[in-house]
Amino acid sequence: MSRLWTSSEMEETLFKVAVANRILAEIGLGAGVRASLGHASLRLPSDPTKFVVKGRGYYIDVMSRMRPEDMVVCNMEGEWIDGPPESMQPGEVKMHSCIYNARPDVMSVVHVHPKYTVIMSSLKQTLVPMVQEGAALVLNPLPVYPKAKVVTTEEEGVEVARLLGQHKLIILQGHGAATTGVDLQDSCMAMINLEHQAEMNYYGYLAEGVQHSRIPAENVEAMIRHQSFTQPHFKARTDVTGMPKNTGIWAYYTQLVSEGM
Repeated sequence: MSRLWTSSEMEETLFKVAVANRILAEIGLGAGVRASLGHASLRLPSDPTKFVVKGRGYYIDVMSRMRPEDMVVCNMEGEWIDGPPESMQPGEVKMHSCIYNARPDVMSVVHVHPKYTVIMSSLKQTLVPMVQEGAALVLNPLPVYPKAKVVTTEEEGVEVARLLGQHKLIILQGHGAATTGVDLQDSCMAMINLEHQAEMNYYGYLAEGVQHSRIPAENVEAMIRHQSFTQPHFKARTDVTGMPKNTGIWAYYTQLVSEGM
């Protein structure tokens, strides 16, 4: 396939975005009836006015099968500017472009339809900290876009971006969620942890009702402040190795889903 761009940067970006879509599927956020319902995107590092994203129009359009050569390139108006001959941008490209336009600090956007996140949003239940992983994401009430329809117009994309504000993520009621990040690992892990919290909230809701138990805010704040490897007994080792990168989960899934690509 001929591309407008053939730089190593473009090749790396196409690969990263394809892998991110596969990881979301592998985790279970794009499977079954939702196998094609999602898209991860990443700005081009040297040209942040363009981003790479999973498109539409493929013969087999599922997140788990995405390859680097399947990805499309869009501009900040949400227009298709490069990709496979049969492809087009995703239907909700305006969710990505409008968030990027409103938030220069955001380098990656992820949208999927996570099962428990959708259930809890349809029940109009505010997610609260239930487990350690991702507790900081739901310490405060998340913004909610109160419509289940596909975000297709400029006006709808702008409204999602407005409600998102400076938050890391937004709930789309009865529809899914959108997360942001400084890179794909950041935005994808935010989505993965959001769904983990939503699942635990769902179980709490079933067990105890609307006012179910939760991790107290002060405990979550203590977790946020806690920095294990800054303690004195680690110093001799961190002087040699540096601080742990905490990329093990992402590296594992990257290797798992990229085999044979």
